[in-house]
Amino acid sequence: MLVLVDLDDTLCNTWEAARWSVLRLLPHLIRKGKFKALLYILTQRYEELEQSRELHLLDLDELVGNFMERVYKSTSEKDLKEMFELVDKTFFSNLRVYPDAIDFLKGLKEIGAKIVLITDSSSEWQRKKLEYLNLKDYFDSLIISGETGYSKFEPYNFILAKRMFPKEREIYIVGDRDDTDMRGGKEIGATTILVRRGYFKSLMPKHADYIVKDLKEALEVIKHEHKKRG
Repeated sequence: MLVLVDLDDTLCNTWEAARWSVLRLLPHLIRKGKFKALLYILTQRYEELEQSRELHLLDLDELVGNFMERVYKSTSEKDLKEMFELVDKTFFSNLRVYPDAIDFLKGLKEIGAKIVLITDSSSEWQRKKLEYLNLKDYFDSLIISGETGYSKFEPYNFILAKRMFPKEREIYIVGDRDDTDMRGGKEIGATTILVRRGYFKSLMPKHADYIVKDLKEALEVIKHEHKKRG
């Protein structure tokens, strides 16, 4: 059995931690007189970045730089460094593993599953999260878009995961986003399990075989499917 698992907003509260970072950034922008950037955030124009494949390969400081470039033609290195340090500190002080994540991963191990983390963003950023959250040792392999050069909008990383474990015919994917995790799972014939939480929880799914409220329920679905397949 092979289980592909997303990181952000599936195992940990990335969106919530990022939201706190944005809130902490607002008074900094006011003090610096960066009112155009403030307006960009308050009007939620950052939502236009959701579908950007390029941004799914970037590190946090690159994301901050990209955001400022969209608002201003140029920003000093000093200002960027101050913003990055503020956002980084706030983000990690609010980043948490979901209460059901460890039991979920342990439960998969108990039934003999191979577990592959398949996640977007840069190598440094995602590996830093895994170390901070003490999650790395639960995975048999890590596939990070910043290392492969492909985001989860494309099937490459899902196909790669399947090729890593060619003997595993029973494949599941668990994630929070339909247009990446679930669609990618469908590309390789996986049973797709959408966890309704995080930033994308209100969107209507098109590619999920199962929709669950948490990882406890996701584990039960996998156990049920595994038993059904004999």
